[in-house]
Order: sequence, then C-alpha cells, then structure tokens
Amino acid sequence: MNWIEAIPELLPANVQRFSALVPKDLPKGLVLFRPGEMAAGFAVVLRGRVEVNLTGPSGREILLYAVEPGQSCVQTTLGLLGGEAYTGEAITASDVQVISIPRTLFLEVMDNDASFRTFVMKSFAQRMRDITRLLERVAFGRVEARLASELLRLEQGGTVFATHAELAARIGSAREVVTRRIDGFVREGWIDTERGEVRLLDLDALRQLAATVA
Repeated sequence: MNWIEAIPELLPANVQRFSALVPKDLPKGLVLFRPGEMAAGFAVVLRGRVEVNLTGPSGREILLYAVEPGQSCVQTTLGLLGGEAYTGEAITASDVQVISIPRTLFLEVMDNDASFRTFVMKSFAQRMRDITRLLERVAFGRVEARLASELLRLEQGGTVFATHAELAARIGSAREVVTRRIDGFVREGWIDTERGEVRLLDLDALRQLAATVA
C-alpha cells in the first residue's frame, strides 16, 4: 500500500522525503522493541500485523493492541514525542513490511506539516480507543464471552491456531482461567482441542455467547 496517499495535503517536499525511504521486510516472530528501549523512528506497517504486549511482574501477559496496514504504534508515538521508554513488547505476528521514519525527520515534519500531524494524532487516538475498549472488556466483560469472541475472530476454516497462553494474553486473563473455560466449552460440545489448536464445532453457540461481551 502507498501509505503517503493516506495523508491528504502533505507538503510536496515531505512527499519526496518520505518516498525516498526504503521499506523493510521482516519475518514473523521478530521482536521489534522491548520494555526500557527508546524509539528510534516512527514505523508505519505496510503489510502484515504487529502485536504489542504488556507483561506484568507476575509474568502474566496481555495483548494491548495490534498494528495493521496503514497504522502506527501508540507506544512509539509516545516515545518520540514525550521521550518515554517503551513499556511493552512488539512482535511481528506475520511476515511484515514496514517503513520507518527516522526520529529527526519525524520530529521535523511534525513541526512543519499540519497534515502529517493530523495523521499521527489520528492514529494515536485510534490506538488509545483500542486500549480503552480492552480495559472495558477486561474490567466488565465475562471471561467466557471474551474467549468466545476471540475464538470467532481468530477462526480460520473452522480452526483456531493458538495456545491457551496466547488466548489468555489476547483476552486479558490468566492461562489457568482460559484452560478451565475451554474445558467447559469442550464439555458443552462447542469446541474440540488438540495441542495448539481449537476446532470450533458450534459457531451459533459461540456467537450467542460472544454477543454478551460488555
């Protein structure tokens, strides 16, 4: 995708500078940043998906948000604008292509181009909205409903390829809790499981349960 076209009225000089940047192809499973590191540039995902996770002192992990084509990372924006270190970890969830705007260029264009500022802040607002929705689901939504919703979202040809720990991170719960809920779904006949896989057998029942997510 040509991400520059998504920024209307970008100054011609900045169009040229951004067009000169070379996209990078990254493999699935690559760690892009870790807690404590500083942002070196503003990355825009062109293809694929990057997931940003937060790990607590107990080792429990939660998926904060995902960055998909045309989007950027809220933690990177905070780091570049506020000088804050990363608190989460970003991992490529698939093969990914990204463009990275060096820190100096990013800050310069933020100062001189209102269209680019709007693009950055709109992306920031979208990511904050995603985090707010996550907090609402974790705080007020039933674990069973969140799990059913996530299984339906991840389903590929009737199967979800994910471990219990990965599902727990995605819905903001503990692995042990997710395992108990999955065992309950199996007893109901809604799903069947093998190592690293969940086969969805009763989509209607899962959809009905997922509809109760707060």
